[in-house]
Amino acid sequence: MANQSDNSEPSADGMASWFPTAYTILFALIIIVAALTWIIPAGQYDRAMNDEVGREIAVPGTYQTVDANPQGFIEVMLAPVAGFYNPDSYAANAIDVALFVLLLGGFLGVVNATKSIDTGIQTAMGRMKGREIWIIPILMSLFALGGTTYGMAEETLAFYALLIPVVIAAGFDALTGIAIILIGAGIGTLGSTINPFATVIASNAAGIPFTEGLALRLFILIGGLAISIAYVMRYASRVKADPTRSVVATQREAHRQIFLGDADAEFLEPKLTGTQKLVLLLFFATFAVMIWGVSSQGWWMARMGALFFGMAIVVGLVARMGEKKLTSAFVEGAKDLLGVALVIGLARGIVVIMEQGLIADTILNSAADTLGGLSEIAFINLMLWIEIGMSFLVPSSSGLAVLSMPILAPLGDFASVSRDLVVTAYQSASGLVNLITPTSAVVIGGLAIGRVSFDRWLMFIWPLLLILTLFVMAALSVAVIL
Repeated sequence: MANQSDNSEPSADGMASWFPTAYTILFALIIIVAALTWIIPAGQYDRAMNDEVGREIAVPGTYQTVDANPQGFIEVMLAPVAGFYNPDSYAANAIDVALFVLLLGGFLGVVNATKSIDTGIQTAMGRMKGREIWIIPILMSLFALGGTTYGMAEETLAFYALLIPVVIAAGFDALTGIAIILIGAGIGTLGSTINPFATVIASNAAGIPFTEGLALRLFILIGGLAISIAYVMRYASRVKADPTRSVVATQREAHRQIFLGDADAEFLEPKLTGTQKLVLLLFFATFAVMIWGVSSQGWWMARMGALFFGMAIVVGLVARMGEKKLTSAFVEGAKDLLGVALVIGLARGIVVIMEQGLIADTILNSAADTLGGLSEIAFINLMLWIEIGMSFLVPSSSGLAVLSMPILAPLGDFASVSRDLVVTAYQSASGLVNLITPTSAVVIGGLAIGRVSFDRWLMFIWPLLLILTLFVMAALSVAVIL
């Protein structure tokens, strides 16, 4: 859950230990931005209500310099708190989003405690015996569904030890198992539709409903998933036909020994209990109700949070978990996403400093002057590449959303590009980077479990990354014309 890079803690093999966490990076940015308020001239736009986006936006051509309000030590220390709730800020506060994240985490914790999702995936694999190549599209689609709906990421680490022995026994290699999980979930977040940690937070920060731009994101999801499935299936087929063509061919015997032992293991198909089937039905129904509520009933964070809280109780009752186990699972699930909630407030604190220091509009005006002469196609593609660069610097998709969207989304107003396209450019950029970033525990952790080095992963994925980048750029370019 969460997002593909909210956690940059060291992996088991220490490959990411040199890189600071998202918290350190974001707090350092608060300090840097505070320092900039002493250097960058203060200025403001006039603002007027825009009925299309339902909020006040900057009026082009009204920028003017104002008296400076530099931010000092006290303002820096208050910024993370103000990021959660700041009544003086025109940017949306983060407290409702943070509470929603914690309630969603509690719901996922309760569902995971029933083992329904784990057993469901094992069941699907067991039924593909003899037709193992079809495991790839089925499981990649399931992981993509998790990525696009609730930002499935960290919890995928539990599936590597389960899946890699299966694909090795089927004649593929360890890297195939890693690709199924990592690319599957990753393409889901790249083509996010209702992912709370990317699309919802970014749209909230941009001041628009997250349902705007849904058709384009669904197209990117389906198209990107089809490309990725074809890529992984082609690689797996070549490896099975000729093991020497594996990117990790020199580790073939070592991998078989590690994951299979002296002999190929027999993988028994587990059976979903009636209770687990009902839990899975409730799990998917919850997200369906959320979509209905947001799209037709005007629901937002409070009602969505209440939905997940209520459904966590329902799942606990259906699974007959008991009061202590239910509350423990809910708290553990919320605890898993506490870091995400903190990142949201911390990153929003950067925006608060920029606003209070009166430099947010100055930066916006400078960017508008720079980008003002670009065509719509050039503008949206430049947005994509700006977000790609920022994704390396801010290894948290939710943190990047609340940091960049309040500044970059309004630029679309100046360039006649809808804000939902800017949000789509952001989430696509974040999704692309999160397939390879060495600051992600999801990437480095998955590779460590699969005993595949980072350089081998880069060698495998760079052609796919290039294809996906060109695909996203083409999709954005066509969408901005239509």
